[in-house]
Amino acid sequence: MKKTFILFLVAILVVTTGCGTKNASSDVDYKIGIVTGTVSQGEEEFRAGERMVAKYGNMIKHITYPDKFAQEQETTISQVATLAADPDVKAIVFVQAVNGAAAAIDKVKETRPDILFVLGVPHEDPDVIASRADIALELDQLQRGESIIHTAKEMGAKTFVHYSFPRHMSMELLSARRDAFKKTCAELGLEFVEVDAPDPTSDAGVPGAQQFILEDVPRQVNKYGKDTAFFSTNCSMQEPLIQQALETGAIYPEQCCPSPYHAYPGALGIEIPQDKAGDLDYLSEQIAAKIGEKGGTGRFGTWNRPANVAIIEAGVEYAKAYAEGKIEKFDKDAMIKYMKEATKDTNNEVMVTELNEKTPNFLLFVLGSQTF
Repeated sequence: MKKTFILFLVAILVVTTGCGTKNASSDVDYKIGIVTGTVSQGEEEFRAGERMVAKYGNMIKHITYPDKFAQEQETTISQVATLAADPDVKAIVFVQAVNGAAAAIDKVKETRPDILFVLGVPHEDPDVIASRADIALELDQLQRGESIIHTAKEMGAKTFVHYSFPRHMSMELLSARRDAFKKTCAELGLEFVEVDAPDPTSDAGVPGAQQFILEDVPRQVNKYGKDTAFFSTNCSMQEPLIQQALETGAIYPEQCCPSPYHAYPGALGIEIPQDKAGDLDYLSEQIAAKIGEKGGTGRFGTWNRPANVAIIEAGVEYAKAYAEGKIEKFDKDAMIKYMKEATKDTNNEVMVTELNEKTPNFLLFVLGSQTF
């Protein structure tokens, strides 16, 4: 499954970047750093970083933070500081901005206050991040706390199961979204069930967390019935969650990081021919067909464009504009423009708001959704 997904994304490189793009940036006198997770913790983001390297060549320096980033913050700080030690690096795009991102920025700015920081999906408190990042982007989790439950209800859900763990629930926006889930469930008549799952950054690791999902989903369906919707706050849990929701006849309204690419191809064993690589409409058709074969039509969904990938791609374009003197460090309109370009938004589906008036540089966004 992983091999299929990797081949699919490699094919996207050929289609979306072209053969001559890499050389186009060979004469620039600056570099842009990208910091993502590894394949095991966030494959979609890692591959997006690779695509930027394929597109812009040596202008991009792509590094990863450790899988156990919560326990290894010093490693993350050191890696980002090493990246910034290159005087040609003018900007760093950090997605997901895991624990240690704020301290890493503090460390870098001791000697490089000129570096632009674009942070996506921050794990630390919004106020902490907003005071350090030049611009931050996060999915509008509060809005999702309502919309996901409404979607689940429309799909036939009577129960909503929320998988998470203490580290994620200590994150302000994820905790607030969980509370919004509860409130909206109560308003719409759904039973809200909160289940503690293993943290993939703990000793159990990703395999332990995935095995828990594989075993627990059938237990929950046995208890609450097939009209149970499942949601997990962690990326590595999405493949087993999709697989088991489909096998048990349950409901899966949306991933933690919504995208047609995220977990669906691997979970469903979808093979994409090279001439269809990067064709989101084709991928959505294939997902819908696979789900239909198992009788899950109308009970699975996602956004119609990849959220975290859009942050990376828009972030790189924003960083280029800054490095070339076209924009200041914070330019909300420019970021919205690049987000719309990255998502090929022609229907004004990219909706961007500010977290609050005290943090205008902390932007929340949503994209359009789809049901398979």
